[in-house]
Amino acid sequence: MKKQLNNQAEMSIFEHLEELRQRFFIAFIIFFITTGVCFLYIKNISFLLQKPAIGVKFLQLAPGEYLFASIKIAIYTGILISSPFTIYQILVFILPGLTKRETSIVIPIFLSSIILFFLGILFSYQFLAPAALQLLIHYGSDIVEPIWSFEQYFNFILLLLFSTGLAFQIPVIQFILGVLNILSSKTMLSYWKYAIFISTIIGAILTPSTDPITQILMSSAILLLYFSGILLLKTFNK
Repeated sequence: MKKQLNNQAEMSIFEHLEELRQRFFIAFIIFFITTGVCFLYIKNISFLLQKPAIGVKFLQLAPGEYLFASIKIAIYTGILISSPFTIYQILVFILPGLTKRETSIVIPIFLSSIILFFLGILFSYQFLAPAALQLLIHYGSDIVEPIWSFEQYFNFILLLLFSTGLAFQIPVIQFILGVLNILSSKTMLSYWKYAIFISTIIGAILTPSTDPITQILMSSAILLLYFSGILLLKTFNK
């Protein structure tokens, strides 16, 4: 680490910028390749995303709708899959300039953030999406047949997945606030009433559907994450 710090100190600002450019270039190449592979397997990805919408027929309501939706899905999936590699490039760039204590904090934060993001997507795919979709499908099914636009459905499901992944970053944010001594676990616990109120609002905002079941599931997950973050801070005496 000491050798790395010395090398980092000897580098000029232009060398830092050049290294940063190279890191971004590597991240972009990985994203580009990942997106290309996802586009080649777009049918498999589409079938996977359609799975929660059991009993729904999808239509292409405009020329090129499926093509443009496929490109959008491939890009989002490419971002998702390549994100750990992008974060790795960021870590490789910043770690040589950090102390051992800072490194011991930064690495767990990044790793936890990645894990929680993917857990949020999994939670949304397994629980939130089926609950929301089944309610929307069965409501009025004796009057109207559920035939949906391909693009609008995937806008719905992708927004739900990514917003849930972002919501699962709450413990990471709490940990950062605790480590920086901005808010303590005791203070956060004293705000539990506000946490319930805010989680209800966030649940309503982040869920694209208006059904109460999905919003309750999302709000409950946010509250559980909030109290998990408090428990984590208590273990570090923060």
